[in-house]
Amino acid sequence: MGGGINQTFVTEFIILGFPSLKKIYLLLFLLFLLIYSFTVTGNIIIFITVLTNYKLQIPMFYFLNHLSAMEIWYTSVIVPKMLSTFVTNNRAISFKNCMIQLYLFSSLGASECYLLTAMAYDRYLAICNPLHYSSKMTNTTSHHLASGAWVGGFLSPILPVVLISKLVFCGPNQVNYFYCDAQPLLKLSCSSTQFTETAISVLATGLIFSSFVLTVLSYIFIISTMKKAFSTCASHLTVVMIYYGTITAMYMQPMSRFSLDINKVLSLLYTVVTPMLNPIIYSLRNKEMKDSVTKFFKRINKGKDFE
Repeated sequence: MGGGINQTFVTEFIILGFPSLKKIYLLLFLLFLLIYSFTVTGNIIIFITVLTNYKLQIPMFYFLNHLSAMEIWYTSVIVPKMLSTFVTNNRAISFKNCMIQLYLFSSLGASECYLLTAMAYDRYLAICNPLHYSSKMTNTTSHHLASGAWVGGFLSPILPVVLISKLVFCGPNQVNYFYCDAQPLLKLSCSSTQFTETAISVLATGLIFSSFVLTVLSYIFIISTMKKAFSTCASHLTVVMIYYGTITAMYMQPMSRFSLDINKVLSLLYTVVTPMLNPIIYSLRNKEMKDSVTKFFKRINKGKDFE
């Protein structure tokens, strides 16, 4: 059955969120609002600290700044709409905005995969090739790697989103999820989704597998070169394992393998929990970052004292 935008009968979707937890919606709203506020505030603090401290103007923290920016946008694409479903009856999202949310969420997720790989490569060069690190990981190189992560990430989901947007949606229009993701949308289509599902699985597997393998290889070389130096990379590896563990379970398998309820839990891990952990992990496990954040707050307090 062919399809195109002009054949789409559904003009908007209804985001159901977590209907079985309706009795504790207020509690969920407060919980996720707190997590979201902490995530945004924590990552902004990291971003400003790195930006304003010349001692942190090195590739490792340059990449961390990009990661913080990604986490802010990543969670902001999902959480505000989710919060509104807890306290308002307006759960509608237009077809166009649903596709935009799907594209932005997918793009930022892909960008994070590429950036985590670049961060692992940076640590590999610093630990395994310290004498050549400054010549190989120049400012230009780090700029190119970070830019490549953003550009590559925003190019990766174009085909899957276009394929989903061309499916026919003739009803029902209730998305049993807390945002517009591929699996719940595919379940609502009244046209054949086999080709689209296969394309998404192949592209997602290629992206996740290649970036994960490159990241793991970097750490294998790091561990074999200098076991003590591995502790300096533990924070990054923690983020990598949490992030790749959840997205692998979500996307490197047939779309219908897990129920939507299980996928909701997995989605919460990498859309809400992981972005929150970023400022905690990188701030508490990195001495330079801890010292810089402490100085940052001391400067703020001094400014208040002079007011």
